[in-house]
Amino acid sequence: MQIELTGVTKIYELGGETFYALRDVNFSVDRGEFVAIMGPSGSGKSTLANIIGGLDRPDQGTVVVDGEHLAKMGDAELSRFRNKKIGFIFQAFNLKGDATALENVMLPLVFARMRPAERKARATECLGVVGLSDRLGHLPSQLSGGQRQRVAIARALATRPSIVIADEPTGNLDSARGEESITMLETLNAEGITVIVITHDPNVGRHARRTFEVHDGQLNEKPAA
Repeated sequence: MQIELTGVTKIYELGGETFYALRDVNFSVDRGEFVAIMGPSGSGKSTLANIIGGLDRPDQGTVVVDGEHLAKMGDAELSRFRNKKIGFIFQAFNLKGDATALENVMLPLVFARMRPAERKARATECLGVVGLSDRLGHLPSQLSGGQRQRVAIARALATRPSIVIADEPTGNLDSARGEESITMLETLNAEGITVIVITHDPNVGRHARRTFEVHDGQLNEKPAA
C-alpha cells in the first residue's frame, strides 16, 4: 500500500464539547490509484486529506505513506517529506499575490533547495505542461480562475511528487474550467501519480476509480456503480 491509515481518530474541543472530526478511520490506497473522498461541508473529509498529506496529525491511529510513519516524524522531517512526496492543490489556489506564475511554481523548489537555474527551468516546464507558457510573468490578479488553478496544478507538480491531493479543486471554477482541471488530474494519474480528490460534487467523484464517503467523521467506501 502506498497510503495506509489504521484507526485514525481526530478530536477537537469546541465550546467545551468534544467533536470527532474523524472516528476510527481505516483507509488504504495503492500506488497509481485515482480516489475520491466525498461528503458535505464539515464531514471531516478535508481533515482526512490534511492527515494523509502530513499537514495535521491524528490523535489516535497510524498513518503510513510511502513506507514512512508520519506520526514518528518531527516537524522539520515532516516538512521535507511533504515537499518531496506530496503535491497539494487547494480550492482557494493559495498563490502569492505579489509573485508571478513562474515565481509561484518555483516556491516549493526553493524549499527543496534546488539551484536557481534548475528551478526556473523546472517551473517553466511545469507551466508549459498546463498550457501557460505565455503567462510566466503574470500575477495571479492578471489570470482567470481557470488559469490560477492551472498555476496551482503546475506548482503541485514541480517537485515531482508521487501523490497529489486536490481539496475541492473545482470549487471556485465554472463547470467548463472545473472539467478541464479534472482532466488534467486524470492525465497525471495516467502517468503514474496517485491522485486523491476531496469533493462534495458527484460530477467530480465519478472520475475516480474508487469513491469513499465521509459522514460524521466515519469513512465508508461506496460500491462501484
